[in-house]
This record gives sequence, structure tokens and C-alpha cells, in this order.
Amino acid sequence: MAKEWTLLWLCGLLGSGFSENPSWFKNISTSLFKSPGDILIGGLFPINKLTSDLSKRVKPDDLECNSVSTYGLSLALAMKFSLDEINSKENLLPGITLGFESYDTCMQPAVVMRPVLQLLTKESTEELDIACNYTDYKPRVIAVIGPNNSELVPVIGKLIGFFSMPLISYGATSDVFSDKETFPSFMRTVPSDRWQVVAMVQLLKKFEWNWVSVVGSDDEYGQKGQEQFSSMANEESICVAYQGLIPVYSDPEQAVKEILNRIVDAKVGVVVVFSLPKPARDFFIEVIKRNMTGVWVASTAWALSDDVATLPGINSIGTVLAFADITRPLHLFTPYIYELFTKMEEMQIPQQPDAEISPLDNPCPRCSYLSQANVSMVQIKLVQRSAFSVYTAIYCVAHALHNLLGCNATHCALNPRIDNVYPWQLLQSLQKVSVDLEGVNFKFDKEGNPNFGYDVMQWNFSDTTVQFDIIGFFYQNLKINKNNIKWHMKNGKVPLSTCSSDCGIGQVRRVKGFHSCCFDCIDCKEGTFLNSSDDIQCKSCPAGQWSTLRSTSCVYPIYTYLDWSNYESIGLILGGILVLASHVWVGALFFKHRGTPLVKTAGGPLSGLMLLSLAGTCLSLVLFLGQPGDIVCRLQEPLNAFFPTVALSVILTISIQIVCITEFPEKSSDHLENIRGRGSLFVILGCCGVQAGLCGWYAQEAPSLTQYVASLEVTYVKAFLRCPVEPMLNFGLMLGFNVLLALVSFMATFMALKPPGHYNLARDITISTLSYCVLWVMFIPIYTSLNDKDKSIAQVGVSLLSNIGLVVAYFFPKCQLLVKHPELNTDDHFRTFIEGVPPTPPEES
Repeated sequence: MAKEWTLLWLCGLLGSGFSENPSWFKNISTSLFKSPGDILIGGLFPINKLTSDLSKRVKPDDLECNSVSTYGLSLALAMKFSLDEINSKENLLPGITLGFESYDTCMQPAVVMRPVLQLLTKESTEELDIACNYTDYKPRVIAVIGPNNSELVPVIGKLIGFFSMPLISYGATSDVFSDKETFPSFMRTVPSDRWQVVAMVQLLKKFEWNWVSVVGSDDEYGQKGQEQFSSMANEESICVAYQGLIPVYSDPEQAVKEILNRIVDAKVGVVVVFSLPKPARDFFIEVIKRNMTGVWVASTAWALSDDVATLPGINSIGTVLAFADITRPLHLFTPYIYELFTKMEEMQIPQQPDAEISPLDNPCPRCSYLSQANVSMVQIKLVQRSAFSVYTAIYCVAHALHNLLGCNATHCALNPRIDNVYPWQLLQSLQKVSVDLEGVNFKFDKEGNPNFGYDVMQWNFSDTTVQFDIIGFFYQNLKINKNNIKWHMKNGKVPLSTCSSDCGIGQVRRVKGFHSCCFDCIDCKEGTFLNSSDDIQCKSCPAGQWSTLRSTSCVYPIYTYLDWSNYESIGLILGGILVLASHVWVGALFFKHRGTPLVKTAGGPLSGLMLLSLAGTCLSLVLFLGQPGDIVCRLQEPLNAFFPTVALSVILTISIQIVCITEFPEKSSDHLENIRGRGSLFVILGCCGVQAGLCGWYAQEAPSLTQYVASLEVTYVKAFLRCPVEPMLNFGLMLGFNVLLALVSFMATFMALKPPGHYNLARDITISTLSYCVLWVMFIPIYTSLNDKDKSIAQVGVSLLSNIGLVVAYFFPKCQLLVKHPELNTDDHFRTFIEGVPPTPPEES
């Protein structure tokens, strides 16, 4: 940006060598502050500085402004340049000449009132009429351009507003003037401070800086800016760690040292400086001495100030991000001033030193000595940018007059020399005007504020100079190119400026101290969640839902089960297949030797029933695998209990036969056939009937899976779902009945004598029933200590083990005899059990 300005200045100074100046330059008047015209425009500029002591003022005229302000003078010349350029354009206001009268404000309310009263006098007179109706009142000028700061507007704004005369400021930024009820005719070509504060807050949020300090100059500008920033920052959850004011009217050194101490103590990485140039310079002198680095956010007042930018060592302070009014270069301004000062130098007339000239006639008597050597005063960056604001204000008036007078490119419908044109009419036209200047479209909103905002700039340091590079812009919303920013920090990265690091997902903030940005992060426990990052506490999950640690929402639980593809399920399936294979093999072998003494002794057809029931037990175990349902859960436990009952009741009938033979040998042969026939059938049916009753009772009392799930207190996100085993009493009775059958069979056979030379059938029953009892008795304490998934696995596993235990202990010895010793499968070897002959005890030797 600085390079562009430099190029323009050089072109202006050396214009005669590079390009031809416009022809209208030849007609430039050397009258700096007044020019006649068909319509006059007033101007208020700080042409001079106050040189008297206000505290000693007694009379109204005890004010002296005898020191020329080159800044204010340059802006007054920008008004002259703008009007001369407009008058040179035949198509804007054809046949009409705009004149002007510029006055000095000295930046003092007591001074500005005199020129304002002068501007409000009746046209072509110096009298201010008092009337009941000012609708047809034609004052000296149709609009006023100025003033340059906010302190003067409250003094003159209401008075000018009474006449409905447009007051267009090029520098007053206070947001108070947006109130159209109080300042009905106020307009401006610079953004309101409210937008500057909004822009600063959005900049901080863009880089997630929420822990900052604010420093302002101890005047209305700094105080108001600091107040507005702190208020808006608080609304956007940005904490102001410290606020300090730099003295303006006293020695600031000690105050600045204290401010910097507090900034260091607060451990902030970003400081917003809302200050005028001189206090800002005093502040950064001490910053440089301390070798402090950070991010400094500059307000428009000092954003482009050479007073600060030229400080020795300024390149050591870190990164400066600045806001400046959006502007465009005025290509002809510098060449115009060069041409004007050249003419003035040629026409200089010595001024009489004792001549008394009213400031209303000539606000700058010494300006008659201006020459080419003074052109540099308009080349200052701040002047160049402010000049565009003056230029815009005057062009808005010209275009509004173009519309009001009904002009086209050749003539105007109304002629101000014969037709009355009033300020209030111009005000209405200004509210609708739209102007394109240097590639920028300009118009006023309903509050009289411009439709553009700020350039966002960065100070980039070279060895001896500072370059102001544009990195973005702001109008209502901030747009910035982060890649264009060079962070003048040690690591070259975006610095952090937070009191506490952001909390993680599912963590709630517990504020510590007085600032909401300083907090501890507390995890949301299980069963609670953080609905929003702005919540101050974790919320409990609704009924039927749950959450894990540090959750942002609650979920309905997910239920798992023994899926067919699980490793555990595959293992159980393989075990079941192995047991079923043993059933098939034993069944096939017994079927092959059906009718032989061994098969008859083993139970004959009842042994087949026993094998079928054991196979049914294996097949019923598939109900424990896959997704459970209401029907599956109704059948699961009853079938798992009923099938073993059939096998154990068969073993019980054989055990009864053994008891009959061993305990009642005299009568056994007479009753053995009845016991083996109808007796066995009654025993089996009776046992199965009892177990069927227990199973039916269990099925009736047990809740359905749907009811069970609905009654669960959800304290988990994921859980294993098994069929409800309730009530436990009924479940225990079903299993206990089977254990009772095995125990009775065991007690009936474990003391039976071994028949000498005959097959020992009692041994097979003893071992098989003992293994069954041991497994299921051990199952009880193990089962109660397991989780739901392991309970299902354990029950299926014990069922398979007890099943294979019965097969191995009862059937395998018989199969071994059939396969390895078929010669023993004779009536003689099994006579004891076939014919009921009691075993003979071995003779003692």
C-alpha cells in the first residue's frame, strides 16, 4: 500500500515529466478558503491549533489559534480540489458552479460556533433571521462539510439539524450521532466507532483470542472506545483481563509502566489499543524499552500514524493489526496542490504584520506564503486517506444536487440563480444518493452512515520503514486472508491468547475467579451429557438412555448376544456337534446289536429313548445362540431341563431294577418283568410329568423378553442380552429335580455288589450319575458369580459336559465290549440282569 502511495506522489510531483495535467488546472484560483458560486457549500476544518490557555479564558474572544495544523489545512485544500474538479465536469452540474466557504474550528467548541452562525445567516447577508417557519429560509450555504472529530458535533449538530441542513462529517465517528431523533441532519463518510468495535471483536474471534487487554487514551475517544469494546467483547464471550488509560494531559510515563506491568501479570498475548496518536506513541516507547512482544490491535486514530510507525525499535514489538477507513487514492490531488502552490509562490504579496484580519475572512493569513516546498504536507498517509473522506462528502452533495435540480448531461431543470433550492430538500436527496468514486460505490444508510467500513492492515517491518499491507476488509462482517499475515513472533505462528485451553468434548467449564474465560474442565460422568458447549453443568440422561464418560448426547443401549459367528458360539457349536456325533455312533452301534444281551441289559428300547433325549438336549442348546426373542426365551430353559429328565428317568428305572435284584433276590425274578415293562413306563412318565409341571410353572411365571427389557434400569450403553432367568426358584427346581433323579440313581447303585463273572451295570450308572451331580452342583456357585454373557456360556458348557458325561460313563463301556470283546455279549455274561439272578459274593479264601 505504501509503495502505491509513493508512486502516486512521485507522479504528482513530477507530473509534467510523465503526463499532462488536466486543462482545468490552468484555471485554479489561489483563494484557498472561499470561492463564489451559484450554490455555496460550507466547510469546517481544524486549520489551526489552540495556542491559548483555556483555564485563563474570561471573555468570549479570549481564544488564540495561531499555530497552523498542516493536517487540517490539507483537508481544507482537499475540499477546494474536489469542488474545482466538480466544476470542471460539464455533465455533472451543467451551467451551475459550486462555491465554498471554509472556516477554522481550532477543534474548540467556542471557536466552531462563530463560523456555524456565519454559515446559517441568510443568503447574501450576514443576518440570521428569527422566524416561526424556516421551511422557505435560504441560508448562506446549502450544506456543511465537517467537523473532523466527535467533540464538536454535539455543539453544532442539533443547531444545524434544526434547519434540516446536511452536516456531513469526514471524521466524527461516535455512534451517538446515529440517533436521527437527536441529530436529524447528521451524515458522515467514515464508519461509526460501533462498527470499529464490531470489527475488532470479530478479528479476535477469527483467531480464537478470548483473553485480551484494552488500553485507551484518557480522553473521550479512548474512554468511549474502551467502554464499547469491553461491552461487546463480554457479549461475545471474550474476557478483558485488564483495562488501562494513558494520560493525555499529564506525564504518562508512570501510568504506562503500571499498565504494562498489569498486562504482563495478566499473561495476555493480545492488546487492543484504542488511542490517539500521541498517547499511543508514549505507550509504545515503553513497550520497546521492555522488549515486549505480542499482538497489538490498532484503532483507526493511530493505525497509520507516523508518530508511532517511525519509533526506533518499533519492529521489535511483534505483530500490529490495524483498522483504517476504506479509501482510494486521489490521483490528481498531489499534482493539483503542486500546481496551486506554484501559482501562489508566483503571486505572493507581503502581508502587513499589524493588519487585523478576522478568522471568518481568512482563517490562515500565513498560508499566503505556501510554496512548492510545502507540497509534502499532503503526502502524509493519514492526510491522503482522510482527503478521500472529504472528497466523498463533497461528491455526494454534488450528485444529490444533480438529482434535486433534475440535471442531465447538458442542462438542469432548475436553476439555483432563479429557483429556490433549500437545504432540507438536499437532505432528502442525499439520503437516496448513490455515487461511484474511484471504483467504490458509496451511499448512506438510514442512520446517515456510509455503506463501507475498514481496511484491515498489517504493519510489516523492514530495516528502516514500516509497510502497511492490506490483509482484509470489514463491512458488517470481517473478511480476512490469514495466509497473507506474517506473524512477527519467535515461532512465526498464530499466537495464543486464552486464559484456559478449550475444554474437550463432553467437558463442562467450571469458572474460577471473576472471568468466564478462566475455568477448569470437568468431565461429564457416565449417565450425564453436555448438551451444548455453553451449558454450565452436565445433564442427566432421560429414562431408558445412557451415556459414556464425556458424552455430548445420550443413546438407547445396544444389546449384544451370542452371535453365531462369535468365537464362543463356534466353540460351543463344535462341542455340540461332537456330542451329537457320539450319540449317533452309540445309537448306530446299539441298533446294529439290537436284541443282544448287552443291549437288553442297557435298557433295550429305553436306551434308544435315552439317546434321543440326550440328542434333544444338545439340539435345545441352539436356543442359547443368536438373537433372543419372546418365543425363544419361553422355550429355552424348559427344554434344557426337560430332555435330561427323560434320560435320567430311564437310568432311574434301570437303577430300580438293580436295587430289586441286589436287595430282594428272592422276589426279583417274579417281579422283574413287571418292573421292566409297565413299571419303567410309569416311572418315566411320572418323572417327565413332574418336570413338565415344573417347566410349565416356570414358563408361566417368567417375564417375556420384552417385559424384561422394559423393566431394566439402563446404566449402560452396551450390554449382553440373555433370556431372563426368572424366577430363580422355579429355575432351581427344574435343575434340582434332574440332580435329584441322578442322586437317587447314584445312591441306588453305588453300594451294589459286582456280580462275579458278569457285567457290572451298577458301575456305569454310579459313575455317570455321579459326574452329572458333581457338574451341576459345581455349576451353582460358578453361575452366580458370572456376568450375563458368561452365564449363558457356562450353562451351555455344563449341559454339554453333563451330556457327554452320561454318554461316556454309561454307554462307552458297553460300546467297548461290543467292539473289542464281542465274545462276552452272551446270556451267561449278563444273566444277573436278564434273569434276575442275584450276584454271588466271592468266597473267602
